[in-house]
Amino acid sequence: MKKVVIIGAGNVATHLYQSFKKAKQLDVIQVFNRNFEKLHFVKDEEQKVSVLEDLKEADLYIIAINDEAIEELAEKLYPKKGMIVHTSGSQAMQILSKFENHGVFYPLQTFSKNKQVDFSEIPVCLEANSEENLEFLKVIASAVSNRVFKVDSEQRKALHVSAVFVNNFSNHLFTLAADFCKKEDLPFDILRPLIKETVVKLESLDPYAAQTGPALRNDQKTISAHLEMLDGDRKKIYTILTESIQKFHGKKL
Repeated sequence: MKKVVIIGAGNVATHLYQSFKKAKQLDVIQVFNRNFEKLHFVKDEEQKVSVLEDLKEADLYIIAINDEAIEELAEKLYPKKGMIVHTSGSQAMQILSKFENHGVFYPLQTFSKNKQVDFSEIPVCLEANSEENLEFLKVIASAVSNRVFKVDSEQRKALHVSAVFVNNFSNHLFTLAADFCKKEDLPFDILRPLIKETVVKLESLDPYAAQTGPALRNDQKTISAHLEMLDGDRKKIYTILTESIQKFHGKKL
């Protein structure tokens, strides 16, 4: 069994702990966080650690904390002999170059502590400073996921930007729509089947081919009517996205 230490107590760390605990090949020996109270998700009290100096020797240390704090915390781990990785989508692997064995273990998913996910379906993007270390990370990743990919730092940054578009931005659009429905005394639930179909359709269609709506049809009458109903940021966002759709699909503006 590979001995693993997880550093962090946020959404990613929580789900890593839960999935790793189920893997027979992995042994989570400790979970670290400066605030001991935030380690409530760790069932075994002996695995909880709030002092870095108390960390045991392990095969792998996974830093799952805010991007801005990774480099500073990593400095305090030196000179641990096990492999050191971070889980960031935007930070380069090189910020861990002080360690002989280092890399990236990036699960590409949105995580919320109270929402269970099937980790076996989550793409895990790996990078390492040697082929030997990459193979080691593949063993770890394959113990919890069926979707393991080799992705370098530049590719990972591009993936992270793409993820912001498909997840963070789309969710904000859902939020704006929910707020608009509330103002018009409409239940947001009416839109849930449409949201589900929008995503399900992408399992069989390319996003470009799946595009529909008044912008694609260049339905100026409908677009104008919609804009009259909107104001502020909603109006700006509607206009920007309409123009983007039309430009991308070669429609006459």
